[in-house]
Amino acid sequence: MKHANVALFVPDAGCKHRCIYCNQRTISGETKRITARDVEKAAQTAIQSGIPADRAQIAFFGGSFTAVERSYMLELLNAARPFIENGDFCGIRISTRPDAIDEEILSLLKACHVTAIELGCQSMDDRVLRLCARGHTAAQVNEACRLVKAFGFELGVQMMTGLPGDTDEGCVETAKKLIDLQPDTARIYPTLVLEGTSLASLWRSGAYRPQTLDEAVFLCSRLLELFRNAGVKVIRLGLHSGGGVEEGFLAGPKHPAFREKCEAAIYRRKLEALLQNKPKGSYFVSVGERFLSQAAGQKKENLLYFDTRGYRIRLIPDAAKQQYEIDIQGNSLCF
Repeated sequence: MKHANVALFVPDAGCKHRCIYCNQRTISGETKRITARDVEKAAQTAIQSGIPADRAQIAFFGGSFTAVERSYMLELLNAARPFIENGDFCGIRISTRPDAIDEEILSLLKACHVTAIELGCQSMDDRVLRLCARGHTAAQVNEACRLVKAFGFELGVQMMTGLPGDTDEGCVETAKKLIDLQPDTARIYPTLVLEGTSLASLWRSGAYRPQTLDEAVFLCSRLLELFRNAGVKVIRLGLHSGGGVEEGFLAGPKHPAFREKCEAAIYRRKLEALLQNKPKGSYFVSVGERFLSQAAGQKKENLLYFDTRGYRIRLIPDAAKQQYEIDIQGNSLCF
């Protein structure tokens, strides 16, 4: 079942580095420093809306939460604390940098009812990390993940595709290395060019070419399969809409239904493999009842894709099938 995060953004706060792709205020849509009162109001609003306490977390995203000034971090955590102790939420979720984690900070977070920590890893290639001015190494990612797991937190990892100097196979290797660290969740973000970033200057000069939408969908669908097959839940694919993203967006693979396009790409590859040695014609294909739209693709793009190649596909719902399970039931020339 899905988590029901009450997300509060802490833009730019605490981060000592300016990655070349980063404009946190554009990403989060936030321009002001949130306060304890903001935390209380957001939590109370969520409670009144009937948010499920057993799955709901108060989440501090955006800036590197464990790198903010200690008094400010404690102000926000202490504002959230009563809602956890009263049973209104099941815990607190934070996002931070791998180099802003150590045993002392983890002990403090544990005492403040933090239950899940997401680390912005982005790449496991030190060359790519240097080109992006991340300010940390892959070794620091390894150590931070180890500590988070050792302290009993839920571990989330975040990676990006299309970074300067990276390749598709480099991203696949990053995903495999992150999977080896046994995270519970993952987020995958294709790189977007946003106004007010160093990457925007590189793009304008022609020194950086962002992924096309098709390139990003193909790669991220492969990554989604890798994480899923390893039992790691991918809780986001693509940057969220809203805030100031639309206004600050310059270039890159942005799409309002990016995840759905990736899911459709997985179905397309699986169906292509099944049809590879079959003659052109009409086929019945059974898929999970809840996943018919994913198999068909947005605006039935998968069905149209196969139709132009001589295969007419009719999808048949099967309540027993899980996501991405498909089966060709036979062919017929009658539909």
